[in-house]
Amino acid sequence: MAKRFIIVILLLSLVGGGLIGFNLFRDRMIAQFLADRPVAALPVETVVAETSTWQPSLSAIGTVNAAQGVELTVEAAGIVREIGFAANDDVQAGQTLLQLDDEMQQADLTAARSQLDLERATLAREQELQSRGVASDARLDQTRAAFDAATAQLARGEAVIAQRRLIAPFDGTIGLPRVDRGAYVSPGTIIATLQDLDTMRVDFSLPEQALPALYIGQRLHVRIDGDTREFDGEITGIDPRIDPGSRMVAIRGNVDNPDRALTPGQFARIRVDLLQEDGVITLPQTAVTTSLYGDFVYVVREREEDADTLEVRQVFVTLGRRDNGRIEVVEGLSAGEHVVSSGQNRLSNRAPVTLADSQAPEATR
Repeated sequence: MAKRFIIVILLLSLVGGGLIGFNLFRDRMIAQFLADRPVAALPVETVVAETSTWQPSLSAIGTVNAAQGVELTVEAAGIVREIGFAANDDVQAGQTLLQLDDEMQQADLTAARSQLDLERATLAREQELQSRGVASDARLDQTRAAFDAATAQLARGEAVIAQRRLIAPFDGTIGLPRVDRGAYVSPGTIIATLQDLDTMRVDFSLPEQALPALYIGQRLHVRIDGDTREFDGEITGIDPRIDPGSRMVAIRGNVDNPDRALTPGQFARIRVDLLQEDGVITLPQTAVTTSLYGDFVYVVREREEDADTLEVRQVFVTLGRRDNGRIEVVEGLSAGEHVVSSGQNRLSNRAPVTLADSQAPEATR
């Protein structure tokens, strides 16, 4: 019994040893085959890290408003007799937009004119009599006071008539009428909105740290969603007080709107130009890879042991400001180096590569 048990153990040991030996032999042969097989070079696209003039900017979001815009209201109560505009009409300053019923006021005005004419004639007669020594000075003073009172009454009547007309305060585009003919309106009733759409303003806020870099007349650019154009303008106002709650400073700028593409109330993306800087190294943001260990780029260089072969080196960099799809490189990169701009996920440090663009200059060491 013991002899059989020993024989079984020996057989199992031989079989197990054979399997282990075979696996070791197989792994060694695979490793040797892969070691002797050349690594294929990967084609990459590169950009040259060049020093250039950097145009830093500040970005913000804001609201578009008309440079002049009001809600038109009436000063007196009454019945609407005439509406002198239609929706989206271009109106001129001084144009009558709405007329209230003023028959009673016109009658009062006629009476005031008649009274003034009477007082004017009486004053002239009293002045003639006083010049001949017939009328007293007291009588003349009373007549002159009556004439002044009649003049004031006429002015008051004209002011009351004016209050019953709605006049355009400036040139602009008027909105939808909110009342109809025959409607009774009271003071403060909104009749329509009037907007000057030729010049727009944008209101936005920036952090308090940006305040030293801002000044009146500074260039800004406005974009709105759904429109690829950029509207140029300038800063016209900087609030001297910083909001203690948000730590933001309010800014206002004017923007030309020749084709009236901007509409009051629109959401706007604003970019404020800062002073230009020379000698700044920038790269497309797609050339930079972010990892747990930091930001890095792949630089194409000649392999030390084979000058005819190009390889990539992983170089960690210190980044600065970002603007319009480009990023500033503060440290880690020299001007003139070729940096991989796309396909970094296929690369590793010292991987052989070929330049995809045939016009690319020779890589630097």
